[in-house]
Amino acid sequence: MTTPEADRTPPEPAEGAGGAAPRPEERLERAVMAAEKALIEYEIAVETFRVEIENFSRLHEQRLGPLYARLEELDALIAEARAARTGDPEDVRLAQEARARVTPIPGVEELLHGWMDGQGLFPESVAMLTDQSVQPPPRVRPGEEARRLYRELVRKAHPDLAQDEGERKRRDEFISRVNAAYARGDEKRLLALQEEWAAGPVVKRRATPADELYDRLEWLAARKEMLTELAAKLEESAIASMLRLAPDDPDGLLEDIARQLTGDITEREARLMELHQP
Repeated sequence: MTTPEADRTPPEPAEGAGGAAPRPEERLERAVMAAEKALIEYEIAVETFRVEIENFSRLHEQRLGPLYARLEELDALIAEARAARTGDPEDVRLAQEARARVTPIPGVEELLHGWMDGQGLFPESVAMLTDQSVQPPPRVRPGEEARRLYRELVRKAHPDLAQDEGERKRRDEFISRVNAAYARGDEKRLLALQEEWAAGPVVKRRATPADELYDRLEWLAARKEMLTELAAKLEESAIASMLRLAPDDPDGLLEDIARQLTGDITEREARLMELHQP
C-alpha cells in the first residue's frame, strides 16, 4: 500500500507585512491545518486499501468458494472410491476424514434460527450485521472516477475538520454513506453525495486559542498512530499477501486462480472416473 507522508509540513511562509514575523498562534494554526490535511490523505489511503481487501475477500469467496467446495467433494469421492476398491483400513480412515471435512455440521441452522448453517453465516445475516448489500461488489477496486469522487468528498467532509460536536456528527453520518458508496464503486451515488454536500450548510473555520491547537496536534498524532497500526494489520493479512501478487489487476488474479482451480477439478474428475472403472 502506498500512503502519503502524514508528517510532511509546508515550508515556512514569508514574513508578514512590514517585515514582521507571523504571530506564534498563526504559525501553530498553519501547522495544525497542514497536519489535518496530511492525516486525511493518509486516512484516505488506508480506507482505500481496506475496501480493496474487503472486496477481494468477498469476491474470492463468491467466485472461488464453489470451486474449492467442488474440489473438496471430489477429494472425498476419490478417497471413498479408493477405499471401496482396496478395503485397506487406512484408506477407509482417510475416506471418512475426507467426507467429514465436507459434511455440514448437523442441526446448526435450527440452533441458530436461520442465521447460519454448517458453512457459516448466510449472506443476508452478514448484510444485517454490517449494513452492507447482500450483493457483492462487481470488482475488487472501484473505478477511477469513483476513486476521484471519493477522495474529493473525504477531503471536504472529513469529520476531523469539524469545529464542534454537532458538525462532527453530521460529517460522521455523511462520510459513512460516502464509504458505503465507494465500497460498491457506485459512481452515481457518489455524484449525488457530492451535490448534497455542496448544497449543505457552509461551516466557517473559527480561530482557535493556542492551548487548543496544541491539544489538536496531540490528537492528530494519536490518530495517525492508530491508522498506522491498522495499516500494518491490513498489510499482514492473507488477503493482502494475495493482492501483492497482482497489485495492478486484482480482478485478473481471481480469474487466473479460477482457471487453475477449474483445471484441478477436471483432473480430479478424470481420476475419479478411472477409480470407478472395473
